[in-house]
Amino acid sequence: MRITHPAEQRVSATPNAVMTTLASPTLSATADLSVWRVAMSAGQQGPHHLFDVEQVWVVLAGEPTVAGDGAEERLAPGDAVTFPAGVQRRITAGADDVEFLVCGAGRGRAVPIADEGTPGEPVLPPWVA
Repeated sequence: MRITHPAEQRVSATPNAVMTTLASPTLSATADLSVWRVAMSAGQQGPHHLFDVEQVWVVLAGEPTVAGDGAEERLAPGDAVTFPAGVQRRITAGADDVEFLVCGAGRGRAVPIADEGTPGEPVLPPWVA
């Protein structure tokens, strides 16, 4: 058993959201599982991107819009959306702040998508060598 206390959690802030890692292979010695909280302020929109591993996003607060796989859906608290590996997505907070609980493989890498739809170089967090 390994408990990760709030003082140990890793916080990454971008212009689009604040991501707080609650558990990961590099933080809490999970085998290959990461769990984090994503908070977005009203009106914020994440970048068009994909992950190379599947993820599950659970809405804790707010009513975000999630675009992915050619569809767009408005979500409500309690809704869960599963993104298979490689599915392009964009998440928008809408009129209110939103918060998600996210789970995925710890080895996952984000890949930004250019405006013309071309994948860029994978983004690795700074703590990964």
